[in-house]
Amino acid sequence: MDWKLELVFVPVADVDRAKSFYVDQVGFHADYDEQPYPGLRFVQLTPPGSACSIAIGTGLIDSAPGSLRNLQIVVDDVGAARKQLVERGVGASEVDVREWGSFVTFADPDGNTWALQQLPPRAG
Repeated sequence: MDWKLELVFVPVADVDRAKSFYVDQVGFHADYDEQPYPGLRFVQLTPPGSACSIAIGTGLIDSAPGSLRNLQIVVDDVGAARKQLVERGVGASEVDVREWGSFVTFADPDGNTWALQQLPPRAG
């Protein structure tokens, strides 16, 4: 039986600001944005090429905005991904090269943190 992680809730204070950041600056696709009733808004955003999305909104979770740490996305070229983020106004770290991969980190406007990882070549 396969188990597939498909949705991660990200706590934010301002849904419109967060949606704009993730779509316009980071480059996520806006899949869904609905408010089925007062007090509940569900926004689903997906990184390009990912099978897993994030959800932001109101009335979804009780975690404090900015409390999510170290969500990780694997990319083919961390240098190119960093360049794209910086060109779109995201404060991204320099590339940090380690034995287990190369990393770039950034935070959303609420302080939730992300890491982009380029996997090292595998012996084959």
